[in-house]
Amino acid sequence: MSNDNELRIAVVGAGPAGVYSSDIFLRQLKKTGEELGLPTKARIDLFEKLPVPFGLVRYGVAPDHPAIKYIADALEKTLDNPDIHLYCDVEFGQDLTLDDLMPRYDAVLFATGAVADRPLTIPGADLDGVHGAARFVEWYDGYPTGARTWPLDAEKVAVIGGGNVAMDVARELMRDADDLKGRTDIPDNVYEGIKANKARELHLFIRRGVAQAKFSVQELRELEKLPGVQIVIDEDDFDLDEDTIEQAGKDKLTRQMVEELFAIREMAEDMEDDGGVDFEGNPAPKKYIMHFNSAPSEVLGADGKVTGLHVERTETGADGVMRHTGEFTDYPVGAVYHAIGYKPASVPGVAYDEQRSVLANEEGRILAEPALTAETGKSTVRPRLYATGWAKRGPVGLIGSTKSDALLIVGNMLQDFAADGKGGCVATDRDPESIDRLLASRGVKPIDFAGWKKVDAYERAEGAKEGREHKKVIDPDQMRSLALG
Repeated sequence: MSNDNELRIAVVGAGPAGVYSSDIFLRQLKKTGEELGLPTKARIDLFEKLPVPFGLVRYGVAPDHPAIKYIADALEKTLDNPDIHLYCDVEFGQDLTLDDLMPRYDAVLFATGAVADRPLTIPGADLDGVHGAARFVEWYDGYPTGARTWPLDAEKVAVIGGGNVAMDVARELMRDADDLKGRTDIPDNVYEGIKANKARELHLFIRRGVAQAKFSVQELRELEKLPGVQIVIDEDDFDLDEDTIEQAGKDKLTRQMVEELFAIREMAEDMEDDGGVDFEGNPAPKKYIMHFNSAPSEVLGADGKVTGLHVERTETGADGVMRHTGEFTDYPVGAVYHAIGYKPASVPGVAYDEQRSVLANEEGRILAEPALTAETGKSTVRPRLYATGWAKRGPVGLIGSTKSDALLIVGNMLQDFAADGKGGCVATDRDPESIDRLLASRGVKPIDFAGWKKVDAYERAEGAKEGREHKKVIDPDQMRSLALG
């Protein structure tokens, strides 16, 4: 039945960006809708291409992050809202198009995230044994269409990157399988893979200095508690000049990160002095070596396979500008992982800004074309289309940034609705069941919130059999069977 007294919003992507935006939209509309001349209620249909929700939280973050559980619980509470309707296993561009959504919704918000690696562009990047972080993360997080096995036969490995994803990848490569299984939801194939991992020495290469890394304090603290792992540092990397220390101190998060890195330096020195031990003082069969001011310039190989990494020493000023020194060192390694950034996904029917690697947008409002390619330097806003999260700003920032984005975009949406003179209700097909009929006519069987709860209940039951809280299902057909059966 048609309801002209509520707004109808389609959100594409049921990760944190999409879920937070849905929640904030409903709250802000209830709070300000009347004074803006809008309805105070809305129906939000949340479309997700995977069979289950939560996106990055479930499939893009290392399983041993202790905060994952709390974030997922918060997202689930938001989805358990009668005004939010979850449509998982519905892929935009394949099962639905923009032409399908525009007549049925007053606005469409893209929260599509990022699934692909930025390419490594140094010689040797195509050798066997070079891996992008995104694919490795998909493996250890049990992504439905990800790899089911992973080659972990190199005794020495390198990780390139100075951010949290690089830290995640490095930590999982050094993980004890039994310890990881005991505290996370990893599936059996990941447990068996990590148990067979031959890596005993890991090199993490960060192009800039200690004060310019982009690690969170939480990531560093998780590094400090790896069983059986000795952390190794180069003391020269921590010889910071007064200008660099002063500059780092101006930003709270940077200052905290640098302080934690200095704590790691002291820990590493103690580990070395005690004969090569881990954080508990036990003999450490693995070494985790951190290299700052180190820019890999070539992956070395033989017979098509990785044999080493050619690395240039750099210098970084207080202003963050990096200078090449021309001093090189070769490190023998059998595998190289690069975590140098993700590239947000493009969306059929929406312009993509290749320079910024985002959907073409201005403060979350979708543009007809990237502003830099328009003749005037500006581009026309496409009414009723919006972007949030990584689709809007690129793959930077944590949950706090995602919430800030949501507040900005929701504010812009409400302003635009108020200015249209129609109370925001502009969709011509206002029957909320219209989308269900369309999907059914195409043979698409969406998984709703109740279906997700069936998958979740099964995962909890399977975990309980092993004394774990959760054990992740990875087969998409099994998810569908559980959800729809």
